[in-house]
Amino acid sequence: MRYGLIHYNTPGTTFADFVAFAAESGFNSVEVMISDVWPKGAEYTAEKAHEAKEILDRHGIRASALTAANDFVQLDPKAVREQVDRMQQVAGLARILGTTILRTEGGQPKPEVPEDKYAEAIAGCLRACIPFCESLGVKLAVDNHGVVSNNPAVLLPALEAADSPCIGSNLDTMNLRWWGNALEDLPGIYRALAPYVLHTHMKDGSGVRGSYAGAALGQGEIPLQAAVDALVAAGYQGAWTAEWEGKGDKGEGYRACLAWLKAHCPA
Repeated sequence: MRYGLIHYNTPGTTFADFVAFAAESGFNSVEVMISDVWPKGAEYTAEKAHEAKEILDRHGIRASALTAANDFVQLDPKAVREQVDRMQQVAGLARILGTTILRTEGGQPKPEVPEDKYAEAIAGCLRACIPFCESLGVKLAVDNHGVVSNNPAVLLPALEAADSPCIGSNLDTMNLRWWGNALEDLPGIYRALAPYVLHTHMKDGSGVRGSYAGAALGQGEIPLQAAVDALVAAGYQGAWTAEWEGKGDKGEGYRACLAWLKAHCPA
């Protein structure tokens, strides 16, 4: 399941459409969104996860990860418990889908959690998840996403403090640049994160925050080969998952990404 894509900004309107596109285009894995199996506001049930697994199997596609959509920027014990309990439910859905990777968020800023406590808060939630991760055989891949865990000075200490083989990172190659890191600093950040990486979002583009513009892999400013080289050197064995945020034909955009992945990432 080495070459995949995320169910985001893709052709079609349904999960079945998405999986059919992935298979027809030559991908062999997908990252499933939590909304595909547990719609927002719906009661928890395994029904949609079983339906999604049937669709994946029908097309010969594996689930590389399940998006968790959590918020681990929490210090209040009650809020931490709610996040951990929900994550355990998400883990059960992931196992139905046939994946052991939950692509998790660091979380969102909030007044009750000072910025200098972000890493501590995230690490505390991660550690609280370790018992069910071990019992269910799942791993949490914390995404460098948004304005909290996109900061290496937050993400790396959180991963170090969690200190478990159940806890790692999802490396998004573009998001680090979006956050504001200089292009010349990205190869070093990739090398620092590589030993923790359990899943990837191979993404290209240019610019920082308001000036950001997405691009197909190899058509932006991101030093993608440096990321690949760092991951290979660290022994990465997971999926190379494309994420495309460009403009224009979505199918064409993702097919261009797949061509780049096959040319530059080991099968």
